[in-house]
Amino acid sequence: MAAKIKTIGVLTSGGDAPGMNAAIRSVVRTAIHSGVAVKGIMRGYAGLLEEEIVDMNTTSVSDTISRGGTILFTARCREFTTAEGQEKGAEICRKHGIDGIVIIGGDGSFRGAGKLSALGINTIGVPGTIDLDIACTDYTVGFDTAINTAMQAIDKIRDTSTSHERCSIIEVMGRRAGYIALWCGVSNGAEEILLPEKYDGDEQSIINRIIESRKRGKKHYIIINAEGIGHSGSMARRIEAATGIETRATILGHMQRGGSPTCKDRYYASIMGARAAELLVEGKSNRLVAYKKGEFVDYDIQEALRMTKNIPAEQYRVAKLLVR
Repeated sequence: MAAKIKTIGVLTSGGDAPGMNAAIRSVVRTAIHSGVAVKGIMRGYAGLLEEEIVDMNTTSVSDTISRGGTILFTARCREFTTAEGQEKGAEICRKHGIDGIVIIGGDGSFRGAGKLSALGINTIGVPGTIDLDIACTDYTVGFDTAINTAMQAIDKIRDTSTSHERCSIIEVMGRRAGYIALWCGVSNGAEEILLPEKYDGDEQSIINRIIESRKRGKKHYIIINAEGIGHSGSMARRIEAATGIETRATILGHMQRGGSPTCKDRYYASIMGARAAELLVEGKSNRLVAYKKGEFVDYDIQEALRMTKNIPAEQYRVAKLLVR
């Protein structure tokens, strides 16, 4: 029989995402309601190794659900990718009486979680990334806010692009995944959507379509370019040289990570955080909370990390029908 969990830690790791504070709040309040103490670990695994650990209570998370970013701060930690760093992290958990940790982050964070679990520290992961690139889940904390932030920015760029009769290339985040680009491309009525999973590098075809579009009297041309393709500035220069149409590149960048989270990100993050705390209280470890086919579920972390994910063929087919 698993030993009773008395104290859990919570940390955020990797890139920040709107809704992380809602997840932290939910972890803290659910654990305390279950009679379990909570410690906040500052700056992710880096803070764990530096023993930046604070006691948390319900007041610690008051008025945080609407805030973007993460009240626990976040960092990347190369040392924790080593066996020595992982052993040190587990020893520090034991030193501070931490029986288990909720880790809110992306796939790199979950690899670290799996290592801690193997060293006897119960770990539960919550997918917190704007990229929507965790294969086992249909939702990740922060994605909804990021696409809404990007969508609103692209609407504004379209207005000025039309006024100046320009072509605009707008680069959105997502690392190697094209989900933000796909959703914004359809929602903003873009003429082109370039996804790392699908793009064949045929820039000449794009140039031909821009020229044909201008001949039909279209006053603007919006290209949504995913971060995984990048090079938006040089692409803009080549398109302008080939078409004679003024072409501007805009990289939306880290604005997509910030801002007050949407209702969906607050609600889903709260449910996931509560489930993560409950799993630890139940004595579970090495699990990743997910949202799959309309239900909140959990997977073995190693199983989840082995899963692969790609742009759904049907969604891409419809996107291709709607652009241009």
